[in-house]
Amino acid sequence: MTDTNHALLVNRHLSWLEFNRRVLEEAQDESVPLLERVKFLAIFSSNLDEFYMVRIAGLKRMIAAGDHSIGPDGLTPSEALNAVSVRVRELVDEQHRCFIETIAPRLHASGIYLVRPGQETPEQSRYLEGYFARVLLPVVTPLAVDPGHPFPHLANRAICLAVLLRSTARSPLPRATLSLLHVPPLQVAPRFVALPAPFEHNAFMLVEDVLRLHLPRLYEGYEILSSHAVRVTRDAEVEIPRGRTEDLMAAIEAGLRERRMGDAVRLQYDPRLPPSVLAALIAELELQPADVFEEQGFAAFADLFQLYNAVDRPRLKDRQLIPHPVAAFEHAPDVWSAIRQGDILVHHPYHTFDAVTRFVQEAAADPAVLAIKMTFYRVSPTSPIAQALARASEVGKEVTVLVELQARFDEEANIHWARALSEVGAHVVYGLVGYKTHCKACLVVRQEGDGIRRYCHLSTGNYNVRTAGIYGDLGLFTCRESFGQDLTALFNLLTGYTESRGFNHLILAPTEMRKALIARIRREAEHARAGGGGRLIAKMNGLVDEALIDELYAASDAGVDIDLIVRGICCLRPGVPGLSERIKVRSIVDRYLEHARIFFFGNAGEPEYLLASADWMPRNLDHRVEIAFPVLAPNLQAQVQEILDVQLADNVKASMILPDGRSVRVKPEGQPLVRSQERLYELTATIRPGRPVPSSK
Repeated sequence: MTDTNHALLVNRHLSWLEFNRRVLEEAQDESVPLLERVKFLAIFSSNLDEFYMVRIAGLKRMIAAGDHSIGPDGLTPSEALNAVSVRVRELVDEQHRCFIETIAPRLHASGIYLVRPGQETPEQSRYLEGYFARVLLPVVTPLAVDPGHPFPHLANRAICLAVLLRSTARSPLPRATLSLLHVPPLQVAPRFVALPAPFEHNAFMLVEDVLRLHLPRLYEGYEILSSHAVRVTRDAEVEIPRGRTEDLMAAIEAGLRERRMGDAVRLQYDPRLPPSVLAALIAELELQPADVFEEQGFAAFADLFQLYNAVDRPRLKDRQLIPHPVAAFEHAPDVWSAIRQGDILVHHPYHTFDAVTRFVQEAAADPAVLAIKMTFYRVSPTSPIAQALARASEVGKEVTVLVELQARFDEEANIHWARALSEVGAHVVYGLVGYKTHCKACLVVRQEGDGIRRYCHLSTGNYNVRTAGIYGDLGLFTCRESFGQDLTALFNLLTGYTESRGFNHLILAPTEMRKALIARIRREAEHARAGGGGRLIAKMNGLVDEALIDELYAASDAGVDIDLIVRGICCLRPGVPGLSERIKVRSIVDRYLEHARIFFFGNAGEPEYLLASADWMPRNLDHRVEIAFPVLAPNLQAQVQEILDVQLADNVKASMILPDGRSVRVKPEGQPLVRSQERLYELTATIRPGRPVPSSK
């Protein structure tokens, strides 16, 4: 990591790599069930893929543009790239050792076999012959490399076989010595092909090894000299024209096509690949030595997700935690009467996401509901919420959906739903030009006996059923009139550019959020200077914003006690004498992805609790539409405080961030063990409906 004497901030890319090291640490942890360790290896690799496609690609673009500026961490882009490349190589080597020396032997001992060519039984060999002929042979296409065939495009993150050949046939036709073969994608064939195996055993062969066994069937008239796997990672940035575009959807679809053709940023290869072939690939892809990685075991550990899902061994996985129902909804005839009884806080995945789905589905079916307005950032391809909105529009309800088309790697699903909802008459908009809409909100307008009432849902996470099962997020249901006014103003801003005269509760980025956070941090510093004690707890995914970090340093100097819970990037240096002595930073990596943003300000005995869609990063505060919103009900404030207290007490899955950006696991040191995610699951089961809260507030 960067030396503390050089800068007040840690390099964001190195800090992210330290987060990914904590993910790898879960794969190395002997107390984690074996298949969960396999899953963490997959997460580590999947994270690294995205890091290369986005962050490394970005650094390379800066360098290509001649950017030699020194960042707040004291590094130029070239220096940052060099430091990152060294650290990545160390971590990848560590990952390979973990798999080869520990995980693979443990899998074998547990009756889960990864069969390599030549190890298959006669029964497995017969099965593979049929599988190759039935599934693979019809779809694979050998691509010769010679003067008559330009070097083929190697698809992003696809496994390819580089096959060296020698002709054995006499023919006037041209003969190639090198051929490239794309391995079929997951939609065609799994990466881990299940083989016949004894009872209570599992056997798999990598699909590229299945192909390798049957290459003579593909290359008639050739001797196969060698065949080895390679994998290219490409720049995944989607370039959207600045300013208003006549058709944003068309521009993004064009960008998605260009993404597939992005510049190569990394090459992974089998270490037995002939040097001549490796040199040809490096030259063709225009890569540097630092971009090239030997893959011990096999390339693309991200595909270990498939192995995890293919093996049904409960004893080798975490115990299943079935989400709890939301008590307030269980004890009411419908969601509307439940929300009228008082604000409701839901904590996913400990609470079932069905509560949110039910909210939208009941709104779609209820004749008294006049309108539904909602933001979509990441939508699953089969989203039941989007389906409910389509039904609502079909029966004549006013449905308005803001679909963020630029949600990275979810663009295609979002485009699908934007078109589908438009086709049934919903008003579909794409937000403010030049800004991503990252806030999560739903407004339901209902005609009731005493007039119109507005029901609101605000969240720190996405309206996505799949991710809600693995992301830790908080959501708030309320029918307070003041919140209804705020969401009405928010949607008017998003759909019609109508400026709000001010919100009752919402804090909006990019207009107000940084200023509002700074004001609250400074307020804590003033309380500390006045002898009232300053207290601040902030939980988020990333802490990068230089202005906010400076304010935290100043607050620490003023005497404010600050605890930060930061899952990923943290550019702040905690515990530095004279700078950040009163700041502690911890990170929790466990079975669920910590995703909620919670900000607590002690405020001299009148505490303020904010939930938010935004991290403390420039992209969130300057380039996205985000919201922070308060938790007002005392019983819900107590729940939020309990969440923070439990996470600050974690001594099983928490790590403390050190001044140089490294991190070390928290040690129990004689204290009772607290694994915060399991404790929060237990606590969620005990939550009961709170006291009624007047909806007019």
